[in-house]
Amino acid sequence: MTDPSKIKPSHTQRAAYVYIRQSTPGQVEHNRESTARQYALADRACQLGWAKEQVVIVDEDLGLSGSGTDKRSGFARLTSEVALAQVGIVLGLEVSRLARNNADWYRLLELCGVTDTLIGDNDGVYHPALFNDRLLLGLKGTMSEAELHIIRARLDGGIRNKAARGELRRGLPVGLIWGELDGEVLFHSDEAVTGAIRTVFERFAELGSARRVWLWFRSEGLSFPLQTTPAGMPGPIRWVAPTYHALHQVLTNPVYAGAYTYGKTRCERYVDAQGAVRKRMRHLPMEQWAVLLRDHHPGFIDWATFEANQSRLDSNTKPMPHQAGGAVREGSALLQGIVSCGHCGRRLHVHYRGRNSTPGYHCCGKDLVNGRGVYCLNVGGIAIEQAVADAFLQAITPAAIEATRLSVEQLQANHDAALSQWRLEVERARYEAERAQRRYRAVEPENRLVARGLETEWENQLRELATAEMELRRREQQRPSTISPAQFQAIQRLGSDIRQVWSTATTTDRDRKELLRTLLEEVILNLKRAEGHAHLTLRWRGGAFTTLDVPVPKFKPMGPRTDEDTLSLLRRLATLYPDEVIAGIFNRQGRKTATGERFTANQVGSLRRYRGIARYQPPATPPTGELVTIRKAAQILGMNTSSIHRWLADGFIAGEQVTPGAPWQIRINEELRSRIVSQAPPEYVPMIVATAKLGVSRQTVLQRVKRGELNAVLVRQGRHKGLRIKVVDSQPSLFQ
Repeated sequence: MTDPSKIKPSHTQRAAYVYIRQSTPGQVEHNRESTARQYALADRACQLGWAKEQVVIVDEDLGLSGSGTDKRSGFARLTSEVALAQVGIVLGLEVSRLARNNADWYRLLELCGVTDTLIGDNDGVYHPALFNDRLLLGLKGTMSEAELHIIRARLDGGIRNKAARGELRRGLPVGLIWGELDGEVLFHSDEAVTGAIRTVFERFAELGSARRVWLWFRSEGLSFPLQTTPAGMPGPIRWVAPTYHALHQVLTNPVYAGAYTYGKTRCERYVDAQGAVRKRMRHLPMEQWAVLLRDHHPGFIDWATFEANQSRLDSNTKPMPHQAGGAVREGSALLQGIVSCGHCGRRLHVHYRGRNSTPGYHCCGKDLVNGRGVYCLNVGGIAIEQAVADAFLQAITPAAIEATRLSVEQLQANHDAALSQWRLEVERARYEAERAQRRYRAVEPENRLVARGLETEWENQLRELATAEMELRRREQQRPSTISPAQFQAIQRLGSDIRQVWSTATTTDRDRKELLRTLLEEVILNLKRAEGHAHLTLRWRGGAFTTLDVPVPKFKPMGPRTDEDTLSLLRRLATLYPDEVIAGIFNRQGRKTATGERFTANQVGSLRRYRGIARYQPPATPPTGELVTIRKAAQILGMNTSSIHRWLADGFIAGEQVTPGAPWQIRINEELRSRIVSQAPPEYVPMIVATAKLGVSRQTVLQRVKRGELNAVLVRQGRHKGLRIKVVDSQPSLFQ
């Protein structure tokens, strides 16, 4: 279909671009024939009439997909050169090499049609400006995109069909490996690996927190297995210090519960703030997983235990507003995380007061009173916690003996679990040392280069074995002795009195809160301070409710207080006058103290110091001039009182006021007299001329006059009556 008539001199005068692309790095490495065919298009351009130096090869996009999800710098450069009419022909092995999506393909076609650029592939040369060629190129682009969709649909369909049967082999977490049969999942053959995984679930069942399990591993000095599973095949095991993320992944992975899962995440495309199309992974809830096959293989725990663990982990997170819960903390507040406000339903916050740090509870409501936030309630927690503890102990007493037996067994199991892990650690270290010894003895003695390295490795393994054996012996010596039947009977007698166990010093605050949460789900606190009691509603697990009324102290009437208006006036007067003058002003205004008496200088001073108000400090140099009223100042200056008020408001004349609303007073001195004249000097201009010269507003000019940056006089009579400003030619403007 190559038509030589389509190639004009206007095309051969421009460059010929050869676009080369492979979809993946694997294709670039293994499919060499396709790459060689694409590079050979440079010779094809020379045969069509382009000189060798005019051929430009664009191969920056090797290993990138043409579906449009990746940023192809080579294709972007090609498009920009076509838009600038610098390209005579674009050569590609086929349409799919140029683009796998119609958005990029039709954009290139449109630009080629506008700039008179040809497109050539293995079948021929096309001119996008011609209808038939454009129609054929459009069909090729559509078929290329459809081909990609069909290939992807076939692959995804096969994967999903195999995953629905539980036979799709994907990476398994550490502790599990694939068997030889289809979909067969087995425990790891290393007993130390499976023992570490089982220990995580056992400790979580006891401690109830992923963080506390992690701290237990670190306190015991235990290692945790780490494994990579390339292509579904188990990789080598590395023993490392446990991290919180690794233990949390064990507790939240449903594969450990014997379930096969697929499609827990979804890839989404979105447009970012810069307008670029990006991808992100979205974690889906369990009900939206594509495949969930329970009891697919033997697990470390059953599915019911897994769901209970997820509920416990969710409750340990910081609760949302109006929700109870949260992990148990170290504080002494017994109801932390499970008590809520009976007025607004919010979860109560904990605070501690006094030298003994006694707990209390408060609700941070959103009500505003006099511009300040107020609490729904604020109450001490000692009496309330004691009432809740009594109700809990009364409910749990019948099961106290059985709980005592289980706690003793659990204490022994904790030490046995740690010792079991250390015994496996010693076995593993002994195996590594013996293997290093066999490797050293298998090498020829004359090959010293290899023998020295193997000897060093053997010595290192022996040192690790000695360290592990020493640690195991130390822990075996610290293991508590087995409880005899007589001792166990004594513990059972003690367990019958659960109150003594609750109040003993060895029972920590965390233990008490853990015990309380086993039966109690929520405490609703409704404080009735005026009636002198708090109404408690205890919601037990299972749906039962218990109501309690706990006495609390009533509000005590507050003592006499000075009114806020007097305090506000005191703050203003304290910057101008001493205490004895302020006392006289208060008495002339008829103000009284909090006890109804007249003010004295001592009382004003005490009130000022109690409120943290600074005392009056007289100026170092007393001001000059006579302080007169506005009426008297108008007579002295030869002006009207209205003019005095106007220039006071504009800031040209300074005045003093004892209190807001009191009469103004003007200080008559030589400076003020010199600024009010009968005739202005010639260099002083009116306000309208000054604003035009300075390029600023009237208010800005007045502010600069007030700060002393501009000189001004006030003409009080005649045809030129008003304010005059001195503006010098070198005076800088506002922007200068």
